[in-house]
Parts: sequence; structure tokens; C-alpha cells
Amino acid sequence: MKRRRSRARERNVPFSFARALAVPALACALAASAAHAASGNAAPGAALDIRDIHVQSRHTFSYTCANSKTFKVTYLNAANGQSFAVVPVKGRKLLFVGVIAASGVKYVADRYTWWTKGPGADLYDVTSDASPKPVLSGCATIMR
Repeated sequence: MKRRRSRARERNVPFSFARALAVPALACALAASAAHAASGNAAPGAALDIRDIHVQSRHTFSYTCANSKTFKVTYLNAANGQSFAVVPVKGRKLLFVGVIAASGVKYVADRYTWWTKGPGADLYDVTSDASPKPVLSGCATIMR
């Protein structure tokens, strides 16, 4: 009987490394598809229903950007350690999932990246260019 090797082993990539890369990609895909499905069934600006995430903590912050646009972002920390952000983009609330970042905290949904560093944040459309410029830049938390 022949033993089947995983594709990761055939390419001489450690299996655990391949799995580590696949899990965030799967989480991103699931969050993006859930956000897309939820936004497709709701009227613009309607609440996003997130029943399967067991939220341990929830924080909402107001932001103002360089173009004077203001909006609120809700951050969700799940009991299993995952983090999410609900960010309004073009009149829809999208569910972004936290992914690994070199600095700050990076969230992705569909074709967008919401990247926070301290009290600042930028929104990118990653399909716009090989080196995308922010769609919304210079966003900062409004301190009260």
C-alpha cells in the first residue's frame, strides 16, 4: 500500500508551516464571505448580524480622517482569540478579520484592508494597484 504524502511535504515545506498559512487564509475567506452575504441581504447601513462569533469583548471607536469623513468602527474580540472589526465601506458594514501584521493591527475583508497603528488607521483597496494607496488615510481615533 502506498503512503500518500501531503502536498506541503512534496514541496519540502514543513506541514505545520503550510497549515499555519492556510488557517488565516481560510478565516479571511470565511469572514469576507460572511460579510458579503450579510451585506447583500440587508439595506445599506443596516446592522450586521454576527451570531456565530462568541464575543468576549466589544469596543466601538469614532474615527475622523484627513478628508473630514467621520465614522464608527466596532472591534470584537472572540473567546477563541480571533479579532474582528466592523467597518463601514461605501455605505455597507463589512466584517474584517484580524490577520498577522508587521506592525499595528491589520484586518481584511473582501478586497479591503483596515490597518490600525496606535490611534491612527488607513483603509486600503488592495486590488487598486500593486502598491495600493489608502482609500481613506490619516484616520485617527476621536478622543473624548
